[in-house]
Amino acid sequence: MCAAVVSESQLVFTLADRSRSLAAVSLECAQEITGQRRFRRAVGGWQLSLARPSLHRVEYKLLVTTREGASQVGCDPENNERVRTAFGERSVVHMPHYRAPTWLHDRAESGSLERLTHTDRSLGDVPITLWSAPGLTKDTTAPLLVVHDGPEYVDLAGLTTYAEAMVARGTLPTFRMALMQPVLRDEWYSANPDYIAATFDVLDRLADAYSTSADPVVMGASLGGLSALLVALHDRSSFVGVLSQSGSFFQPRLDSQESSYPFFSRVTSAVRAVVDSPSAPRRLVVAMTCGAMEENFANNDAMAACLDRQGHQVTFRSVPDLHNYTAWRDSLDPTMTDLLRHVWGRRG
Repeated sequence: MCAAVVSESQLVFTLADRSRSLAAVSLECAQEITGQRRFRRAVGGWQLSLARPSLHRVEYKLLVTTREGASQVGCDPENNERVRTAFGERSVVHMPHYRAPTWLHDRAESGSLERLTHTDRSLGDVPITLWSAPGLTKDTTAPLLVVHDGPEYVDLAGLTTYAEAMVARGTLPTFRMALMQPVLRDEWYSANPDYIAATFDVLDRLADAYSTSADPVVMGASLGGLSALLVALHDRSSFVGVLSQSGSFFQPRLDSQESSYPFFSRVTSAVRAVVDSPSAPRRLVVAMTCGAMEENFANNDAMAACLDRQGHQVTFRSVPDLHNYTAWRDSLDPTMTDLLRHVWGRRG
């Protein structure tokens, strides 16, 4: 069986194989983690040593190949620490100083959920789930947070748990969230003008049906982070704040590795239009997070500097993690908390 030992300078993985039934063992993890992937034979099994990366967590799987040639990828059977990801369950190693957010353990009253559908002329059905903080009725005026990849943020990053905890603590005012569900994620979130227009139509529909204050905020991660910024900067926008986590702000000089992505040209053109804008017609409050070791860090750093030059109020925090929902969850507080308190007013 396999286990990972964390030392001051190394991660050491071992896999027991006393019957010598395996022909090869490899580690599957993010490409940003440097070092060999193939285990070497050791007494009683297999072993792999890696230089300890500057991360709080390492997600991984094992690829094992038997002497008969059968291969299988799976979690570490001896490591009870698992994490659900957008690509299935993985094993995870936590560094000694890692601490999960305290709000995960709050026992706050649950908000309400209402499932809605916006039928768009170009995109078809756009599913939305409206979350409302406890005690809110349709006639209660409250701010709105629009969330790209909303269901995934809830399922994999505990977004409603975060919201309920912050409201219960009195850290944030009661508010609503429009949890936008992508049907064709790559097509919709890759600087698609039809999706941007649909977002505004959803916002108008919600404002007609619910008493909404005039200070909406929009958020997203990866391509959703790109969409969040493009929506907020649009001429139709009434958004006053943006949270982008590991936004896909691709530029040809920084992201040539993404050039085979089908919508690369559309994304880079949209990013270029933002970069070429001389100044901000409307000043936004922008919060950004990105893993210090992930591929998107350079384009996020460049975008943060660009937005700052244009006159937006920008906070950019690097985090010791990679491109995943746990990283985005762990950086909601204080990054999004500070953003929402600034835009919606402080409490407590």
